[in-house]
Amino acid sequence: MAMITIKNKYLTVQIDRLGAEIKSVKRDNVEFMWEADPDVWAGSAPVLFPICGRLKDGKYTYEGKEYELPIHGFAKTSEFEVESHEEDRVVFFIKSTEETKKGYPFDFEFRVLFSLNHATLNVSYHIKNCSDGPMYCSVGSHEAYACPEGIEEYTVVFDQEEEMDILAYEDGKLSQNKMSLMEASDRLPLNEELFVIDSLVFEELKSEKVTLVHHNSSKKITVSFPNHPYFVIWHKPYGNYICLEPWCGMGTLAGTGYELTEKVGIMKIDDETEISHQITFEV
Repeated sequence: MAMITIKNKYLTVQIDRLGAEIKSVKRDNVEFMWEADPDVWAGSAPVLFPICGRLKDGKYTYEGKEYELPIHGFAKTSEFEVESHEEDRVVFFIKSTEETKKGYPFDFEFRVLFSLNHATLNVSYHIKNCSDGPMYCSVGSHEAYACPEGIEEYTVVFDQEEEMDILAYEDGKLSQNKMSLMEASDRLPLNEELFVIDSLVFEELKSEKVTLVHHNSSKKITVSFPNHPYFVIWHKPYGNYICLEPWCGMGTLAGTGYELTEKVGIMKIDDETEISHQITFEV
């Protein structure tokens, strides 16, 4: 690991250059991130780019050619350069190479900026299309927050009442159909049964902020995610963590094809254009 540390009087954050992945967020010596136990799940906060989720059969087509990408893309396994680093902020950077073009035929620059403001960690994703035509991509977050007492001791509180409808699974694959978790509410108490099939995928929430609240203490984490059309909650059975994941994109849904330009949730970026998305975590 090649760790980069940023800190202020409230937070100390460690980020691995491999994947620009947050490994530790501490306040008053309390750890808020999952320990990435490889016997359960070795991730802590993978960055999802240039796709979110799984592709159908691990592949897609673009301009008549077939390409392959792993689940969530290649950023999570890329060694990022440190473009700039100050005490309370850092910018990580990767760009397209001949190797990335084997699975993703676009020229791009991708930056992840981490900065601290009091007890809040700001994370910004900046994507620049350096190609001579449009570029298609997705970007998302996958932070795993520590729940050492077990997830049953926590509730996810939405900032608005939600219908609590999620994308349904058909033959083990996410579909465009929906199912109801419970009656409309602004609270989702966590339990192991919620994740028997897989993740909970919400589409077009009214809320742009959720708070993970511990039932028996003042511990809480607030995640803000404006302009993210999907929000995913995921947990591997009996792992002491919960992932709260804002996504701009989606895996290939059941009943849809391979064409990248027609992929549900895909973003189109015009040539020589840069877009950005931001999320924040307050602990």
